[in-house]
Amino acid sequence: MLRIFSRIMVKLGKMNPPDQVRSYQLVKPVRVILISDRYLNQQKGLPRVPVPPLRKTCEGYLSALEPIIEEDEWKRAKQLVEAFMKTGGVGEEVQRSLERKACNTDNWTTDLWGKLEYFGNRRPVVINANVPIACPRLDFRDKQGQIRCAAKLIVALLEFKTTIENETLPAENLGGKPLCMEQYSQLLSTCRIPGLERDSVVFHAKIGNPPKHITVVYNSQFFVVEVYHNDGTPLTVDQLCVQMESICTSTSETNTEPVGILTTLDRDSWSKAYLSMKDQTNKESLSAIERSIFTLCLDRAIPRESDKYGTCDFHLITHGRGSQWNSANRWFDKSLQIIVAEDGSWGLNLIHIVADGTVSMALTDYLVASMKKPEMRQASILPLPMPQKLHFDVTPDIKEIIEQAKRSMDRNIQNFDLSVMVFDHFGKNYLKAHNMSPDAFIQMAIQLAYYRMNKQVCASYEAVSQRMFRRGRVSLLLSTTSVSAAFVKAFDDPQKQNTEKIDLLEKAIKTHKENIKAVTSNTGSVAVHQVDDNSGYSLCYSVHNSHFIIEMATSNTHKRLNTRHLIQNMKDALLDMRALLEQAPRAT
Repeated sequence: MLRIFSRIMVKLGKMNPPDQVRSYQLVKPVRVILISDRYLNQQKGLPRVPVPPLRKTCEGYLSALEPIIEEDEWKRAKQLVEAFMKTGGVGEEVQRSLERKACNTDNWTTDLWGKLEYFGNRRPVVINANVPIACPRLDFRDKQGQIRCAAKLIVALLEFKTTIENETLPAENLGGKPLCMEQYSQLLSTCRIPGLERDSVVFHAKIGNPPKHITVVYNSQFFVVEVYHNDGTPLTVDQLCVQMESICTSTSETNTEPVGILTTLDRDSWSKAYLSMKDQTNKESLSAIERSIFTLCLDRAIPRESDKYGTCDFHLITHGRGSQWNSANRWFDKSLQIIVAEDGSWGLNLIHIVADGTVSMALTDYLVASMKKPEMRQASILPLPMPQKLHFDVTPDIKEIIEQAKRSMDRNIQNFDLSVMVFDHFGKNYLKAHNMSPDAFIQMAIQLAYYRMNKQVCASYEAVSQRMFRRGRVSLLLSTTSVSAAFVKAFDDPQKQNTEKIDLLEKAIKTHKENIKAVTSNTGSVAVHQVDDNSGYSLCYSVHNSHFIIEMATSNTHKRLNTRHLIQNMKDALLDMRALLEQAPRAT
C-alpha cells in the first residue's frame, strides 16, 4: 500500500539557490485533532508568517552549505554573505521589502511560492508536479464493480463538498494550535489554466453560478454529468450508476482524438495548443471541463506482471501507464481527479497549488472511510438527464501536437525509475524502545546509504507544513547538517569506537528534531511522488509498528542515479545502524 508516506528529497552535488529548491513533501506522521466548530471561525485568529531576522537567515544558509561543499567554496560563500549583510547593503533592502510585504498581506510566502515554483515552472505537471495518492485496492474486478465504486465516490465527494460550503467541516487543531483551513475551499471546482509564460488557476466555486456537474472520462472521451437535481439534492449512488452505465455503453468507439493527452505536455507546448483551440465547440468543451466540480476517470486495468508492493497502482495513479493505456484518460490540470480502474485500483491525482499533503490526505481518508460504509440501495425513479458528450474540433495541427504528446508522455514514463521495498526487520516500536525518533533515524539511514554509494555527503531536504499560520503552505527543512555529516563519515571508520558513533547518531537525531521544531513544529504525512530536475532522488517512506515501506524514484536520464542500488544500500544502512545500537548499549 503506497498511500501514506513521509518524504524527503536527496539532491546531488551543490545546494540549489533558494528560488530553485522544491519543497512539496511532508514528513513524520502527526495526530491532528478535529474540533466541532465552523471551520473558518478560527482563521482570523491565526498569526501571520514572520520574516526571520536577516542575520538568522544568512547564518542558516551558511550552516546548510557547510556539510555539502568544499572548505574553500564555503569560505567564498561566507565572504559573499557578509557583503550581503553589510549595513545599508542589498540584504537590508531585501529584508525591509519582505517585512513590508509581511505587514500588508496575510502570508508573504504563499504568493512567492506559487509564482516561482508552480506557475512559472514549464515542465509537464505529470510526474513532476501533480500529487498522486494510490489507495488500497478494492475487491471488484469487473465493469459493474468499477461503476458502483465510482458512483459511491462521487456521492462521498459531494457530501464532503457540502461540509466545505456549509462550513461544517471539523476544524483541525494540532498541539493546542488551530490550523489554517483555507485550502479545503480550493479543492473542488478549480482548474489550472495554461499560459504562454506563466500559468494561472481559476476557482470556479467562488464565482457566481457555481458548477453543478462533474466531468467523466472514459475511453479518452469526456462527458458532462449533472450531479444535482433541480431542487439541489444530489443524485444517489443508484442514479449515478445509471449515468456511468450510459457512458460506458455509448463509447465503444475509440476513433476520437484523445485530447486529454495534451495536458501531459510541457507547459509551453500545451499553452500554445490551448490558445489555438479557439472555435466555439472547443471553447465550450474546455470550459465544461475547467468549471466541473472534479473529474472522474474510468480506467482500463493495466498489466500486472509483478506487483508485490503495489507499484502498478502507483504508476496508474501517477501517469496512467502511457498513451496506449490511460494517460489520455485524464485532464491533469483539474484540481482533483478521481481515478477508478476496472481491477479495483483507485486513487486521487491533485494539482499541488490548491492543497498540501495534510489536506489531500484528510480528503483521502474521508473517501476511504466512505467506501467502507454499508449502503442503502435506492431505485432510480426520477428521470435523469443523459450525460452530455463533449466534442472537440481537432485541426491537423492539433492532431500533430496530440501525437507529439503521446510520444513525449511515453518517453517520460520510460525514464521514470521507481523502486519499492518493504523493510520488515524492525519498525517504529523497536526505535521507540531505544528512544530514537523513527523519522530522524530513517533520515540518517538515507544519508548513510548515499554516502556509502558516492563517498559524498548528500544535500537533502524535506518540506514541513505551515498551516498554523494564516494561508500557510509548506516550508523547507534542510535535513543534512554538520552533525549528520559527521555521523555518516564516522560510521564505517575503523578508527572510531562504537560509543563515539552512537554519540554522533544521537546528536544528529537530536539536531534533526530541533530543526523541525524551529521551522514550524507542525509536520504531517502524505503519499506523493515527484522527481526534482532529473538531478536527485525522491524518496517516500511510511512508518509502521514493525516495518517500514520505502519507495524512491528518479529519472533514468541521469546515469549516476539508480533507485535499486540506493534502496538496497538503505536496507543495509538500517540493519547496520540497528547492529550499532545493540553492540553499544547506552546507559538508561
